[in-house]
Amino acid sequence: MQDLKNTKAPVSTATHNRNEFDSKTGNIYEAISIASKRAIQINSDIKKELLEKLEEFATYSDSLEEVFENKEQIEVSKFYEKLPKPHALAVQEWLEDKIYYRNTEKDA
Repeated sequence: MQDLKNTKAPVSTATHNRNEFDSKTGNIYEAISIASKRAIQINSDIKKELLEKLEEFATYSDSLEEVFENKEQIEVSKFYEKLPKPHALAVQEWLEDKIYYRNTEKDA
């Protein structure tokens, strides 16, 4: 998993140079497809990591009326809410050449 605290990905919407974005593939649709597949992977990793951390704070009881507020759990949730979105992280990785990809049709 990447270092989420030190990422340079923007938290809000950012505009990128189209020519820079598709320069590696020569096809904007292929570049977007690669970045979107990576965003799905990142989202899955973040979700798994968050659920594991929240599981540490889980309290199980038979009564639905009891609601426990745990400050650590709230802080963990806030940290993940403030992270850049998975697509922003994927685009940043793509622009920094951190995504390995290959076109199997061209390799054949």
